[in-house]
Amino acid sequence: MKARDLHERTVEDLNELEKTITKDLFEARFKNFTNRLDDTASLRKHRREIARIKTVLHEKARGTSPATMKSPGVAPSAPSIPKATPSKPEVPAPTPSKPASSRKVPAAKASKPAVAKKTEKAAPKAAASKTAAKKKTEKKK
Repeated sequence: MKARDLHERTVEDLNELEKTITKDLFEARFKNFTNRLDDTASLRKHRREIARIKTVLHEKARGTSPATMKSPGVAPSAPSIPKATPSKPEVPAPTPSKPASSRKVPAAKASKPAVAKKTEKAAPKAAASKTAAKKKTEKKK
């Protein structure tokens, strides 16, 4: 359905049409989920129809309608002479950004150096055990 056709309908008719198409969309989604929907493009068509209807309802609520050359009552207007343009509007000065917080970074905890020391101590033991393993394998040969 085209938007032109929707503009001719009443608000009550559009609300009812929206409800029926929403119900059809729900059923189509359910069929798609259960793999019984043959035309998956119908999902997109229904969503677009609902969007068109909502747009026309919103336009009618605002009291506006799209101005097209084909619409009756809309006559082409003659080009108007531009009025004196006002001077540039004043733009408020940007507010200065806040300085970085002066919050102090806490000092490193004592546990971190201890962890580093443990890894240093573990490294020689690992190297010693590797050399001991090599010696054992050499003796077996």
